[in-house]
Amino acid sequence: MYGTTGLISSLLGAYHMSEVSMRYSQFMPRAYNLAKSLGFKQGKIMPSRAFCSDESQGYPIILIAKHFGIFPFNHGMVGGIVATDRHAPHAHHGKDLVIIQASHVGYDPEKSAFGIYRRLQTEANSETSNCGKICGALDWYLHEYAFARNNIFLYQEQGEYKVVIDNLLLHAERDEGLLLQLDRIVQVDTRGNPVPELSRSTAKVFSAAPALLDDLEGYEWKSGAGEAIGDRLHPRFFFYKRKISQHTEGRDHLERNLLDVMPNVVTSQWPALTAAQANTQVEFDRTFRTIVQEPAYRDKKILFISGLNVDISPQEGQVFPLTKFIPWAAYVQDEYGHHQTWEQAELYEQLQSQSTNNPDQIDLETAIEMMEREKEIRLPF
Repeated sequence: MYGTTGLISSLLGAYHMSEVSMRYSQFMPRAYNLAKSLGFKQGKIMPSRAFCSDESQGYPIILIAKHFGIFPFNHGMVGGIVATDRHAPHAHHGKDLVIIQASHVGYDPEKSAFGIYRRLQTEANSETSNCGKICGALDWYLHEYAFARNNIFLYQEQGEYKVVIDNLLLHAERDEGLLLQLDRIVQVDTRGNPVPELSRSTAKVFSAAPALLDDLEGYEWKSGAGEAIGDRLHPRFFFYKRKISQHTEGRDHLERNLLDVMPNVVTSQWPALTAAQANTQVEFDRTFRTIVQEPAYRDKKILFISGLNVDISPQEGQVFPLTKFIPWAAYVQDEYGHHQTWEQAELYEQLQSQSTNNPDQIDLETAIEMMEREKEIRLPF
């Protein structure tokens, strides 16, 4: 665990959303003009993107090419993970360097729902998960949470408050699964061991812990069979154990990023959005440190911007999603080694201070037509 539940909640809560979001058609010229304001030279800037491979990320890539005048280097892996072993090749491809990293999440405005995206290229314009990597990684954790919230029961008996917990959830020695912070849920002895008052065939009955009673202040405890704890099973009451690869930038890298915040993710209103947000935050912190230590980036101007791409599902007749960017943080370095980090508010202010007019942007259609008119070069074989 890299921090307590309180610190994790604080990290997630520090990420402001709606008030700092902007359309990509406004973000990209601002990002380009911001680079120019830092002394980056027109025609010498090599942008790089660290996006997921999803086709919904194509529109941002097109806008990067339009405003920077070059197709961006690819720094990204599935899920918005940064391939840090590509730092050196990126450094060799340009004089001044820009990196834009973003996890992404789909949004359906008709359903007001995050985590889904309408695929116009499917036969029936199907809505599927987005980001698929993130949503796929969440499935196991959501299933574990659903079992726990449906198999912990609360009831009162003669003015005393009782908790019934399924035996599976009491097996703390499990290698994988959702594990309860039992001392916060039920009364324990002086050694911290839970004290069951009654054993049933598949569960045990305990008296409620003071921490649970405080958390459920105002809750009307029911008599008889009571009711499942449901959404009242808050992040402070559990954590996850999971056998995942510890290989950096490997198959399970995204799960590693999310494991400690997963209780907050599965209990949030939109798990896919919260997961994408958390992944962006972890990847910025990790990638910033690898940039600082990369020899090939020394003596280079660098602007590294991290944020969240929200892919708004396209409607009939729309070719691309109305993607929005929600900035998180940035790292800025000059060729003399001076560097600074901009937190979200400062990054947003820096972007907002830039014009959305980019006189250096290229007309992609004209550029393609020019190449078509060029004399063909025949290859020597």
